[in-house]
Amino acid sequence: MKFIHSADWQLGKPFGRFDSEVRAGLSEARFDAIDTLGRIAVDHGAEHVVVAGDIFDTEGPEDRTIIQAISRMSRHSCRWWLLPGNHDFARNGGLWDRVRQRVSENIVILSTPEPVEMKPGVWLLPAPLEHRHNLEDPTACFDFMETPGATLRIGLAHGSIRDFGSQGETKNQIAPDRARRSNLDYLALGDWHGTLRVDSRTWYAGTPEVDRFQRDDPGQALVVGLSTDAEPSVTPIRTGRFQWLLRDWMVSDQAAFDAECELLLGAIDTPTTLLRLTLAGITSLGDRISMLGRLENDIGHQLRYLDVRADHLVGRPSEEDIANLAVEGMLGAAAAMLNIRIEGGGEDAAVAKRALERLFVEYSREKSE
Repeated sequence: MKFIHSADWQLGKPFGRFDSEVRAGLSEARFDAIDTLGRIAVDHGAEHVVVAGDIFDTEGPEDRTIIQAISRMSRHSCRWWLLPGNHDFARNGGLWDRVRQRVSENIVILSTPEPVEMKPGVWLLPAPLEHRHNLEDPTACFDFMETPGATLRIGLAHGSIRDFGSQGETKNQIAPDRARRSNLDYLALGDWHGTLRVDSRTWYAGTPEVDRFQRDDPGQALVVGLSTDAEPSVTPIRTGRFQWLLRDWMVSDQAAFDAECELLLGAIDTPTTLLRLTLAGITSLGDRISMLGRLENDIGHQLRYLDVRADHLVGRPSEEDIANLAVEGMLGAAAAMLNIRIEGGGEDAAVAKRALERLFVEYSREKSE
């Protein structure tokens, strides 16, 4: 038995903090991931794709989102098994009734905790969420599910696996040893957005398209091969188009900054990269302005998205900077006064730094015109 394990598509996610062009690209990539999964299934000889919850981002997506999802799945020969998660939980008269009215024959909605025979002897045990937050283990029902003549038992669930000694009330918590307890050959999980091996028979597939600045890895799915009385064969396969990168650079001058830029640009595909960059260090004020200028006017235009955080990159005016401004009369006097405020520290220092930087920016801009 070979199948594709996926989860956490979250179709219809709004990505509200981005501009319209970035939002459109990220949203479309999530639908494109369905086609990628369908092609992976064909390439690896897998007849089934099991999706462990959160197919949709909310329980009330637009009709267009539902129809797009069904259309993408319907054009692939594999069979899709969809489990409601905490974002798109199952309830009477809700989302899944809307989906059920439109699905094609190769799409199965697992909205009730009842075992289904995928093929002779291979049983799928679903644990759909009927509420966003469940205080009981949603997979406890696996212990009592009858699977006559089963040669393979596959669990499908959405929730978190944690140490039972953790403090506080937990929601949608799944027993870490559920596969052993319920005699499962494989437990396909969703909720955690990165690929994660819990044990040899228990895996999180992660999301096929990463949606936050949390890890360097792009979205993935798992190609799972099962045979009786043997450990599963599990192979992660890249599905994601975009990478969301977190980088922290400690820089002291323009040369060090430029070197970091070249290393970054040589290692990524710029149009599909979103970057949150934190800069720190002490440098000349001129270098600081030049660094931020390159990010804004060059690197930022190459990347899909750039978020720069430079509060801890301190720019101090050099003697040459002060000397250049000194000949400018009032500007020179203002620069000298601000520099004294900065060196004195106190509450005014931070404001004085920003004011001095702005002064140099405007001065440099005027000189270049």
